[in-house]
Amino acid sequence: MSEFIELESQDGVRMPWNIIPGTKQEANNCVIPVSAIYTPLKPFSASPPPPLLPYSPLRCRTCRSVLNPFSVVDFSAKIWICPLCFQRNHFPPHYSSISVDNLPAELFPQYTTIEYQSPSPSPSPATPPVFFFVVDTCIIEEELSFLKSALSQAVDLLPDNSLVGLITFGTNVHVHELGFSHIPKNYIFRGSKDVSKDQILDHLNFFLKKPKPVTGVIAGARDGLSSESISRFLLPASECEFVLSSVLEELQKDPWPVTADQRAARCTSTALSVAASLLGACVPGSGARIMAFVGGPSTEGSGAIVSKNLSDPIRSHKDLDKDAAPHYHKAVKFYEGLGKQLVNQGHVLDLFACALDQVGVAELKVAVEKTGGLVVLAESFGHSVFKDSLKRVFQSGDYELDLSFNGIFEISCSKDVKVQGIIGPCASLEKKGPLASEIVVGQGNTSAWKMCGLDKATSLCLVFEIVRKDIPDAIGQPTSNQFFFQFLTYYQHSSGQMRLRVTTISRRWEAGTGSKQDLIAGFDQEAAAVVMARLVSFKMENEAEFDPIRWLDRSLIRLCSQFGDYLKDNPSSFTISPRMSIFPQFMFHLRRSQFVQVFNNSPDETAYFRMILNRENVANSVVMIQPSLISYSFQSAPEPVLLDVAAVASDRILLLDGYFTVVIFHGITIAQWRNAGYQNQPEHEVFAQLLQAPRDDVDAIIKERFPVPRLVICDQHGSQARFLLAKLNPSATYNSDAPPVPGGDVIFTDDVSFGVFMDHLQRLVVQ
Repeated sequence: MSEFIELESQDGVRMPWNIIPGTKQEANNCVIPVSAIYTPLKPFSASPPPPLLPYSPLRCRTCRSVLNPFSVVDFSAKIWICPLCFQRNHFPPHYSSISVDNLPAELFPQYTTIEYQSPSPSPSPATPPVFFFVVDTCIIEEELSFLKSALSQAVDLLPDNSLVGLITFGTNVHVHELGFSHIPKNYIFRGSKDVSKDQILDHLNFFLKKPKPVTGVIAGARDGLSSESISRFLLPASECEFVLSSVLEELQKDPWPVTADQRAARCTSTALSVAASLLGACVPGSGARIMAFVGGPSTEGSGAIVSKNLSDPIRSHKDLDKDAAPHYHKAVKFYEGLGKQLVNQGHVLDLFACALDQVGVAELKVAVEKTGGLVVLAESFGHSVFKDSLKRVFQSGDYELDLSFNGIFEISCSKDVKVQGIIGPCASLEKKGPLASEIVVGQGNTSAWKMCGLDKATSLCLVFEIVRKDIPDAIGQPTSNQFFFQFLTYYQHSSGQMRLRVTTISRRWEAGTGSKQDLIAGFDQEAAAVVMARLVSFKMENEAEFDPIRWLDRSLIRLCSQFGDYLKDNPSSFTISPRMSIFPQFMFHLRRSQFVQVFNNSPDETAYFRMILNRENVANSVVMIQPSLISYSFQSAPEPVLLDVAAVASDRILLLDGYFTVVIFHGITIAQWRNAGYQNQPEHEVFAQLLQAPRDDVDAIIKERFPVPRLVICDQHGSQARFLLAKLNPSATYNSDAPPVPGGDVIFTDDVSFGVFMDHLQRLVVQ
């Protein structure tokens, strides 16, 4: 797969089919849709990177695509032909010196991805980013002190020019006036009551000195809000550091009494609604993030997920399947509305949910995902998963997230391709046109999407439809056997300037007899597995009575019967190209993964796993589907081993990276030696190094990953060994015929092993 990784390093694109089926029928036969996983802001890997062009892009007058290396240029007539729609365009006067030896950067063949920063007529100051903290105070004292110390550290890391605001909530919502530094001052809203934007502005005294405008939307300084009244609630970090720190220091647990048989009154939805309306009034259209820190289930307001009575349990997957979760649909509807409001304002909702109980991530998912927000789920505000992840958000340097704002993503393609939609952190702008397919997958019915928040790792899954019915004749219409795709991403860079990144890619299409081998040659197994994982997650959430296992199995059987070689009714004759041979293994692990198996996970956890899957690139998503396993032993250097129970041995250490959880597993002999303290004796220095090697590798993983994974260190036969065993292929179980390997392990499960799975697959394919 090295050539696909190389293509990705240049353009940030991975496609399951890098040679594309040329007709609608052939695309349907391919089972996995023509699609792409695209990371719009992937850092340039080329050295030197492409220059940042200080002028506006040149666009085709018909399809509005941008001049690119695939354009055909007539240097004598100063004309360029758009490869997507074949329109002839004249170069403007400032390109008059163009020639074969004097090309502008956007025509260099290696710059298929390039970035523009339009010169602004007047040197306007860069827009500062806004961080609005919304903090839950209905938590026990110990949790509150963990949260306060994490927030104080975060405030120290904020960029000096950024604006900061603070809302705390429990039974009621408290909006803190940071601009009034003499004494702490806040405005209170009742948590059980929905408040409109106008009521909020009136209550916060925005129109004391200046009468309220009679017409128009009230938004920002241009509509009559004085900067003085805005700066009461949003202050530059450098100015309000002292006030904010003292407010956080004095923050108390919510004072309202809670009886022993009740949950605390927590109005998460009202607090988020107040924050969204306040930002919409003060800083519309500029990069702003609402960072919500929630420590328990919401019980007040329109977004409540459970009643206050402890005798009513919080909804489970079974309740959602039976439609027996009384608050669920109302809460989801509320957060859909909130998500729409935030998308219109260009603002992001981030969620840090830290509790042993569920807090409502499943309901909030729609608003967080549409705005491109970050999400972190941990058991406590004192847990390293939360503390280190929060630090990473504001960290600068090698591993920074590089948060960008206010993006708009557009797409152009050749005329025989349409877009069904995107599965990922964005919202449809409903820009209907000839490119939008009638079949909708994810955010569809459009060729442009809003991405309020994006970072260098945010990845979108684009699903295409091939609309050509048959292979065109070579006579008449100019046809090439290339499809072109162009992705345009406008965004507010972390420096505050607006930029446009343009990626143009070309893929060859094949149709008719003999095209099968070409299609196999361009098959990217990893990208295909990730597309299937996003599709199955999407279908599980949006299609009633959907059976994910049956759908995955039928897709795999169809793919293997289409592209495998076999004699009818002879399972042992089945073979498949090495280009596709790992794909059944990915599907086997996907069927057993946390995206498909919801048993033993709460709706919040399932929503969290799927949100991360929907925003990560191919390499990270593959680790979520099929974790990597590395073995450390005295006999050999650290080496990857099969994800199988046969890898367990008493004299080995295993490192399992499952993306969300990283496990260091010591074989029983290693654990006994460690407990006896051999690693501290000078003559056993090699043993000390063996123990340290997986720790060093884990530190490297944790350093570059967001959210920070949970680290589990366990021993063979210990209670936490389940974190490893649950992910392994159960080739040896309690009812296997063969005795277990000495020093090895067996898994107590009735799940089929990969060998049995493949036998069944071969038998069904050859029928």
